[in-house]
Amino acid sequence: MARKVIDEPGEDVVANAKKDREIKRGPFARVSLFIKQVLTELKKVVTPTRKELLSYTGVVLVFVAIMMALVYAMDWVFALGVTWVFGTPAG
Repeated sequence: MARKVIDEPGEDVVANAKKDREIKRGPFARVSLFIKQVLTELKKVVTPTRKELLSYTGVVLVFVAIMMALVYAMDWVFALGVTWVFGTPAG
């Protein structure tokens, strides 16, 4: 199971964010800050194990199969209804 991490910013992070917000940055500095923040967030990503990945994949495939069956059934019922209302076209 993926580990659960509570992501709450510390007081120093909040203080630095407030200080950074007040500073006017040029376009290159903003891009640099954005990339640093992206890399920091990517370090928090937890990669699933092989077992978890196979389990998640199975769940998705079963869900997609159920949704396909549901849409097919609704399409068939609506087609019957349209045929009943309008009849079959004269050939």
